[in-house]
Amino acid sequence: QVHLVESGGGLVQAGGSLRLSCAASGSIFSINHMGWYRQVPGKQRELVARITNDGDTNYADSVKGRFTISRSNVKTTVSLQMNSLKPEDTAVYYCYVDNVDVLSRATLNTYWGQGTQVTVSS
Repeated sequence: QVHLVESGGGLVQAGGSLRLSCAASGSIFSINHMGWYRQVPGKQRELVARITNDGDTNYADSVKGRFTISRSNVKTTVSLQMNSLKPEDTAVYYCYVDNVDVLSRATLNTYWGQGTQVTVSS
């Protein structure tokens, strides 16, 4: 089992910054990807940013240039630096980790954190 604990959410004014962190523990594979999704009530969960085992990053178009994802060298912690926040960034943010098979590079399991609320006031 894998346990993910997120921190850093809260209330901020538009234009401000927040930094989310997620610490993973348990059966984490040496090959893994990590990232963040977000969800607002009534809408599907959407990918915000991800970082692969090799360090490649992907961002949603809506956050490019404002958000930066990073991870620790031991690949058990992932952070999301969010700058120039907008009211439309308001959501519950979920951290996840994909355990990846070393040979096939297929995702074997995905684990999720409990979510942290980010609220951006106008």
